[in-house]
Amino acid sequence: MSEVLSEINKVIWSDWLVYLCLATGVYFSVRSRFLQVRHVKGMLEQLVRGERSPSGVSSFQALAMSLSGRVGTGNIAGVATAIAFGGPGALFWMWMVAFLGASTSFIESTLGQIYKTRDPLTGEYRGGPAYYLSRALAHTKGAGFFKVYGYVFAAVTVLACGLLLPGVQANSMATAIDGAWAVPSWTVAVGAVIVLAFVIIGGVKRIANFAAFVVPFMAVAYIILALVVVFVNAAELPNMIAMVFRSAFGMDSAFGAVVGLAVMWGVKRGVYSNEAGQGTGPHAAAAAEVSHPAKQGLVQSFAVYIDTLFVCSATGFLILSTGAYRVFEGGDADSPVLAEGGLLSTSAVAGPQFVQAGFDSVFAGFGASFIAVTLMFFCLTTIIAYYYMAETNLRFLVGKSSKTVIPGVKASVGRVTTMALQVAILIAVAFGCVNTASDAWAMGDIGVGLMAWLNIIGILILQQPAFKALKDFEAQKKLGLDPVFDPKALSITGATFWETYKVDRDKEPAKL
Repeated sequence: MSEVLSEINKVIWSDWLVYLCLATGVYFSVRSRFLQVRHVKGMLEQLVRGERSPSGVSSFQALAMSLSGRVGTGNIAGVATAIAFGGPGALFWMWMVAFLGASTSFIESTLGQIYKTRDPLTGEYRGGPAYYLSRALAHTKGAGFFKVYGYVFAAVTVLACGLLLPGVQANSMATAIDGAWAVPSWTVAVGAVIVLAFVIIGGVKRIANFAAFVVPFMAVAYIILALVVVFVNAAELPNMIAMVFRSAFGMDSAFGAVVGLAVMWGVKRGVYSNEAGQGTGPHAAAAAEVSHPAKQGLVQSFAVYIDTLFVCSATGFLILSTGAYRVFEGGDADSPVLAEGGLLSTSAVAGPQFVQAGFDSVFAGFGASFIAVTLMFFCLTTIIAYYYMAETNLRFLVGKSSKTVIPGVKASVGRVTTMALQVAILIAVAFGCVNTASDAWAMGDIGVGLMAWLNIIGILILQQPAFKALKDFEAQKKLGLDPVFDPKALSITGATFWETYKVDRDKEPAKL
């Protein structure tokens, strides 16, 4: 099984996908005149002033939902593997894919808002790549193709978020807990299944409330403690930063041989972590209550910064400043070619051990327990976000038949399929806890890669409505107005929700 997964992974994550991620980010950045820089103030303002309603969550809650999917084991074990297999320069390429990816995230998330709909079963907002792929060109000659394309993406997302990706989070969590407290993996599996079952059955509102409470706390706590370790090793910072930039471009004699791997692993783990272009962000973006799609597009761009420039950087600095890393040639942990520092043995596996060793260098005996607790929160919230995305795409696949009652079952199609998905993701979590780390990561990379290929190609074709929305947003802001979206005025077709949308006149949307 391991060999099969490895071969599939190599095909999906070829150099072409790496180039596609970078080139798309460059293109959207240039065309939007680097909105990820120009609109930072607007990103922060929307987080404070965002609205919510019975059908939609606030911009901050949508950001938290998005971050709960982004901030996970990729921010700890993912950064460690990127540095281990790509050298310190991989951290630079993670920064680069985050900076460029912020514009990509804006485009996909704005499209998610433009083409969102109201769930016929729950009344909640739903949206994502499957929705905009099938709706954006619904009135053109290519409508049939894109409708099928949308269904393919939805099916791939259900597979990836429902079965492939949860195992990575569960495996890292189980590994960290076992290493810290010697708790068997099967025990972790049982506990994780119980907690997740309680949350995911509560629906999107419970998911949003849970994420809004947990994600900011866990991210800030992790960053602060990681920076404490970096501060203790402040003398190493100049050399560390120079090493990152030198090795990123092959100018470091020790890491010159792995410059190609630095790019590949930096982009690969960067996309895995911040998910820019993967198509996951638009799901949370569509759930938000906003008066203009561009508002939530900006918020989701900021989520990329938080994930990579803050959380991943904290992990990278922690590992590099303490020397708690090892570089392997060719991405193969069985053939080390360079060992840095004395914190890790040659048998160390790239992952949480790197970060645990870094914390232990300052807080002796504390690293293992802290990372175990951190990963427990990070991974659980990420799995919950995966479920939400899988459920959203399942709703898309089921469509109007969700309310149809199945004869003899006395339950609707929507209810039965939702329960089946809930059972499937809980089984995937349990299996991930006891699975090997290499197989879990391979399955996760396959899921991310498949979604990224489909989504990036899709948004490159469908980008125009997002840029129209951006131009309209900026024009209204320039006039001192609170932007309100009207798709007909912008000649945007297929945005049926916005064509009929009316703010509840009986009561003002609650402010966050």
